[in-house]
Amino acid sequence: MSLPPEKASELKQIIHNHLLKMDIHGKIREVLAETVRDDQGPAHRSLSEADFLRALQCRGIIDDVMKDLHFTQGAATDAETGSPPKPATHFVDKDITHLKKSNIDPSRRCLYLQVLGGKAFLEHLQEPEPLPGQVCSTFTLYLHFRNQRFRSKPVPCACEPNLEEGFLLEIHKDGIGEGSKMADATTMLSMCDPVHLVLIKTDTSSETTLVSSYFLDWRTVLSSPSGKTCFAVELMGVGSECKVPAGVLTVSLELYPPLTETLSSDIISTQQSLERQRTAEKERLFLVYAKQWWREFLEIRPSHQSKMVKIFAQDENGISRPVCSYVRVLRAGRLLESPRQAARFVSLLAHEKAPVVGGGGSKQEQWCTLMAFLCRGKGDCEDHATLLCSLLLGFGLDAYVCVGTKAKGVPHTWVLTRGTDGSITFWESLAAHRYLHKAIDPDAPPLAPQPKHSSPYRTVGCVFNHQTFLANCQPSDAVEICVFDFQNQSRWKAMSEEALKSVCAPGSITSLPLLPPLCAPSLDPAASSNQLELEMRYLVSEHRKDLDLATVWDDHLSYLLSSALSAYELERCTGVSCGNEEFQDAVRRAVPDGHTFKGFPIHFLHRSARRAFATCLRSHKTKSLSPHTECRCSH
Repeated sequence: MSLPPEKASELKQIIHNHLLKMDIHGKIREVLAETVRDDQGPAHRSLSEADFLRALQCRGIIDDVMKDLHFTQGAATDAETGSPPKPATHFVDKDITHLKKSNIDPSRRCLYLQVLGGKAFLEHLQEPEPLPGQVCSTFTLYLHFRNQRFRSKPVPCACEPNLEEGFLLEIHKDGIGEGSKMADATTMLSMCDPVHLVLIKTDTSSETTLVSSYFLDWRTVLSSPSGKTCFAVELMGVGSECKVPAGVLTVSLELYPPLTETLSSDIISTQQSLERQRTAEKERLFLVYAKQWWREFLEIRPSHQSKMVKIFAQDENGISRPVCSYVRVLRAGRLLESPRQAARFVSLLAHEKAPVVGGGGSKQEQWCTLMAFLCRGKGDCEDHATLLCSLLLGFGLDAYVCVGTKAKGVPHTWVLTRGTDGSITFWESLAAHRYLHKAIDPDAPPLAPQPKHSSPYRTVGCVFNHQTFLANCQPSDAVEICVFDFQNQSRWKAMSEEALKSVCAPGSITSLPLLPPLCAPSLDPAASSNQLELEMRYLVSEHRKDLDLATVWDDHLSYLLSSALSAYELERCTGVSCGNEEFQDAVRRAVPDGHTFKGFPIHFLHRSARRAFATCLRSHKTKSLSPHTECRCSH
C-alpha cells in the first residue's frame, strides 16, 4: 500500500513528534554508551548495526516506542477508496525530499548539529496559531558546510517556531584530510570554515524572503569534555536591518566519535583571535592599496570621478567586501551541460531589488552571498551577473562582470566574454540574451559603414572577475565606442592581481564565504506540470462560468501543445528554433474546419497557478482573443 505525499508527510511528522516527546535521542545515547563499555575488554570487537539493535530491543526501547504509537485503520483507506486526502495539520510540504540512508565511516569525524527550536522572532508575535489545513507562512533553514548543503523541513512562522532538525556534517569532505586518518582536535582547530545558516520565510503566495544569514563557528565544541555543547545563536536581520535581531535559535553541537583529548577554551579563543587579526591586517593593506590606486585613476582624467567604478560592495550582512570576492570558478557537474544552459538557469532565478524602507527612489546596497541567493531563489542584477560569470568561468570561458548603466542612466551589471579571436559577447543574466559587440570608430569618415549598436547597455565603468579588476580609462565610457582590449593600459587601468589574491582567493581570509555547490532539483517536473495544468483548468473553468460561458477541454490538442512548449524552452537555451513545422502541421490536422486556433506562450518564474492566471488575464494578448473561443490548456 502506498500513501499520497501529503499523508506520508503527516505520518512522518506524527512519528517525529512522538520520538521527540520520548527523548529518544537521549535514550539511544545511554544505550550506546553502555554497549560500548560492556564490549571493551580483551575480546574487543567492533560494534555492528545488528548488535546495537539487539541492545535497544533488550532494554525495551523499541517496545516503548511502538506501545504508544497508534494508527487508525481509516487513515490508510483514503487512497484505496479514491476519496480526497484530508489536509495535514497546519500545512503540507509539497516539496517532499526523500531521505537516503547513508553508512557512516567510523574512521571519519562527523559533526552533528541539532537545531532545538527558535524563539524571540518578534515580527510574528501577534501571529495566530494556524488552523488544521490552513495555508500559512513558513520558515525553512538552509545549511552549508564544506561543500555540503542541507535543508530543514518548513515549519509555520511563529514567535517561537518549531524549528527542530538534526544535520550530520562530515568534517572530512572532498579529500580534505590525510586519507582515512581520524581528524584530531588540533587538526580541526585549524579548520576555520564556518557553518553558514540561511533562514528563509515563504509566504502563502510562495514568495520568499531572506530573514537572516549567519556564519557559525563550530569549533567551541572542541573544548567540551563530553564532546557536546549547546548554546543560543542570535540571528540578525539583513540589508538595512542587519543590526536588528531577527530571532534566536538554540543549537546543539556534538562530535562523532567523541574526542579522546579536548582543547582548552583559551586555546580556541586565541586561535580565533589570531585569525581575525590576520584577516583584518590583509583587509587593511588592501584598503590602503585601493585608495592609492583610486588616486592614480583620478589623476588620469578628472572626469573619472563620475564613472561607475565599483571596488567594494556590501553583502546581506552589511559587510563591505571587494567585488572580485563575489565571483569564483563554479563547476556545475552534470547539472548544467553548456554555457547557454547556465545562462538559462540563472535567468530563471527571479529578479527583485533589495527592499528599502521609505521612498525617494533610493536603491539599497546589497550583493548577496551565493548561498543566500540560491536559497532565496531571487535577487538583484548583481547577484545574477556574479553567478553567471562564475558558471561561465567554470565552462572555461574568459568571463567578466561589467558594471555600468543601461537606458536612462539606470545602474546595471551584466556579463562579458572574450573569444580567442578577440570577439566580445555580452550576456544579459536576467533574460539569457546574448549580444555580439562591435565598437563604433568615432574617428572614421562620416560616410564609412559602422556596426549597429544592438545591446541595451549605455556605459561601462569597470569589469572584474575572480582575479582581475579593470577600470575603463577611455575618454568616453559609452559602450558603443568602447574597445575591450584589456592589455592596453591606455584604455584600461588594472589592479594588482597579487593584491586582489590576498583578499579574494579561496582561503585567503577567514571572513570570505565558501562557495556552495549546486544541488540537483528535488521536484518531479512531470508531476509538477500535471498538477499546475489541473489547477489552471479549474481557474479557467470558474472564470468562464462567471461569464456564463461553457468550457470544453480538448486533451488531444493539449498534448500537441507540449511539443510547442518544448521548442520554446529549447530556443531559450540554445537560441535556435526547431520543430515549428511539425507543430503547425499537427495543429492544422487537429483543428476542425471553420475553427481558428489562437495561442501564445507566457513565461513565468514561479509555479503559482493563481498568479499565472492573473497575469494571463492582464496580458494584452489575452484581450485580443474572443471570449467565445474554446479554451485549450497544456502544461
